[in-house]
Amino acid sequence: MGTGTGRTARAADPFEEIPVAIEKGPMRVFFSWSLIFLGVFDDAKRFAIANGDSVAFLFWFRAVAVSSLHRPWRLSEPLSSRQASLLSPPSLVTTGPCLFPSGFSPAPHRRNEASAAASSNRNPKLSSSSTRRFAVSKEQVSSTAIGTAFPSSRPASFGEKGTRYKKDGEKGLTPFAEDVELESGRERLRRYFDEAKDLTRWGGGPPRWFSPLENGSPSEKLPLLLYLPGIDGTGAGLTSHLKKLGKMFEVQCLHIPVMDRTSFRELVKMIERTVRSENDHFPDRPIYIVGESLGGCLALAVAEHNPDIDLLLILANPATSFDKSQMQALFPFLELMPEQLQLSHTFILSLMAGDYSSTFKASTEKGLPPQQTVGELSKDLLTMSSYLSVLADILPKETLLWKLQMLESASAYTNSRIHAVKAETLLLTSGKDRLLPSQAEGARLNDALQRSQIRKFDDCGHFLFLEDGFDLVTIIKGVGFYRPGKVLNYVSDYLPPTPAEYKKIDESFRWFAEITGTVTLSTLEDGRIVRGLDGIPSEGPVLYIGYHMLLGLELSPMIRQFLNQRNILIRGIAHPMLFDKYKKGQTPRLEVGDILRMVGTVPVSGTNLFKLLSSKSHVLLYPGGGREALHRKGEEYKLFWPEQSEFVRMAIRFGAKIVPFGSVGEDDLGEIFFDYNDQMKIPLLRNRIKQRMEDTAKARYKATGEVANQDIHVPWIRPKIPGRLYNYFGKPIETAGWKQALNDREKCHELYLQVKSEVESCLAYLKEKRESDPYRSIFSRLMYQATHGSASEIPTFEL
Repeated sequence: MGTGTGRTARAADPFEEIPVAIEKGPMRVFFSWSLIFLGVFDDAKRFAIANGDSVAFLFWFRAVAVSSLHRPWRLSEPLSSRQASLLSPPSLVTTGPCLFPSGFSPAPHRRNEASAAASSNRNPKLSSSSTRRFAVSKEQVSSTAIGTAFPSSRPASFGEKGTRYKKDGEKGLTPFAEDVELESGRERLRRYFDEAKDLTRWGGGPPRWFSPLENGSPSEKLPLLLYLPGIDGTGAGLTSHLKKLGKMFEVQCLHIPVMDRTSFRELVKMIERTVRSENDHFPDRPIYIVGESLGGCLALAVAEHNPDIDLLLILANPATSFDKSQMQALFPFLELMPEQLQLSHTFILSLMAGDYSSTFKASTEKGLPPQQTVGELSKDLLTMSSYLSVLADILPKETLLWKLQMLESASAYTNSRIHAVKAETLLLTSGKDRLLPSQAEGARLNDALQRSQIRKFDDCGHFLFLEDGFDLVTIIKGVGFYRPGKVLNYVSDYLPPTPAEYKKIDESFRWFAEITGTVTLSTLEDGRIVRGLDGIPSEGPVLYIGYHMLLGLELSPMIRQFLNQRNILIRGIAHPMLFDKYKKGQTPRLEVGDILRMVGTVPVSGTNLFKLLSSKSHVLLYPGGGREALHRKGEEYKLFWPEQSEFVRMAIRFGAKIVPFGSVGEDDLGEIFFDYNDQMKIPLLRNRIKQRMEDTAKARYKATGEVANQDIHVPWIRPKIPGRLYNYFGKPIETAGWKQALNDREKCHELYLQVKSEVESCLAYLKEKRESDPYRSIFSRLMYQATHGSASEIPTFEL
């Protein structure tokens, strides 16, 4: 039987005696240095040399040399009798996380599966080696399928207003989803190798699916997620993300045994059988395919073959650019190199481990002494060296050559069919990928695919899911890529951020809040104006109506204050441009749109307003929309509202409280000097604006007058020394008693004018009162914090 590499067999290898030669003599030193310079430890070496620390360098060299020369090249742990028994002909299927052979789709058994005894209070977790089983062979499917159990995948249960009930006797509601802590980069790597080691020892057989989460019955309401691995083939790449993914998806991973030689096209056919079977049994739910490297090529090929199935692709550094990879030049070298000296394993491990400078940077930020920093680096290096034997088991020489050749054919096959892929696709690319030119390839694919969007991670390497701080679930939420049904429902499909996710959002907003020193006022039921948000209603539905400051400068402080002070997540209604996924190059800064989607912003439409109010949400609406946020010179604090009472009838229908508010302070931060009218006089800028509007969905189709003129452009602003921002929320207006006026347009218009008048009063109040604020200037605020402490609340004008 051939090796599967497809290359001509050679005569005796002239390098076969090298392993004996290096047992003693100068060749020992030569190969130890080869491992050091070509392998995972180059970053640490450069750090030690660059810093002139001879002690650190010697300590590093001793650790590396000892670990590389005295470690067995291939560590094969003995199997227990229990494990060995599982490698014999497949026994009856048992409950628990299971493996499915290539000809067997998980879908048929879900019809008859038994409910598992797993506790619903526990998070999904990885199955241990003692519980993972091979499921059934092709011949045994019909007789044993009924006994198979699947992992429990429960979505977080949310109450009204997009909030989640607290547990363990706590009272009240929280706007956050249940938090799941992700491991650090080094812990992720350890978890990956532990899981890969466990999967690899199960021996041969065909490729198969396995369920990596704990026992339980899946919900048909959750979409299926199929994970397709890279060249490692283990299926363990998502190990550190499974706890979070298990709350949103039913997860199945593809495992390709080490000695399997299934061709790329046969793998595509196998995945297709599973996809079609799943679609036949659950036609109303989408199927997500997460493909990493080689898995990205598989995902694209499956999507091209199945244009009528609802597929969503998430591709992490897809290997469609393998023809441009530096690995191409290594084929002859890898063929000649004896298996005991596969330096490619060291190179691959260096790609997985990432940049060691991050460890040094983290230690420096903690203020650790140099000796302790060197100690931590040395510990990391020794830990990394212990993974080489596992990697050698996962990718022995012949398997690595087979996988590299498969990458070559997979890349060519997929590139010839990319134009026909219709599936929604999310491209995730790394800026420090030393294996593939991923960012350039991501840009190419983003242009070639019909329905794609891209997110770039400049500081990450090829193995994106193992990178420290990378959170796949957070990316999916931010992009707005999650939907359990055929059509995305921006209200019911929304997943609130976890506390950890919100913490990152809060930190990204903090600098602006500190610079602007935002003052927020609200009105109590008795009419008294107080600082803070005590006058804001606790129970929804509530509709906040106000003036949209230039570029929406009031938004980030407002979102922070509502969450931090009142535990309220306000759902904003924004221009459709922020949700236009398939237009190339016409969206604003991606991180801004992602953050807004994370905090629950939805596209402006009557349907979305209806859904939000019916779910008793707190809703933020700007009747002036983009016309106010992108106003011209001299138009600050001027309302551009439509003539129709768009929101009043909807508020009356659900008895929503209307809270008018005003925001002031944009003129203390900057001044427009080149506005829309100026830009339209220049042909080049005028054409860009018109082209942008042709490619962007309009927010108002039937509006007339100035409010209809919402051409998207960016006014040129001359910054000022920062002043202060002010938000003032007026007294809530009850609509519960207006039911009888629901069909009376005149009455509704009266209420509409009342709300508009209240907003103008809030603006006038703030413009007048800020003149007496002794801390309106940033310098006076800095002086106050210098004398009273940075955490102290800075006073404002007298209320």
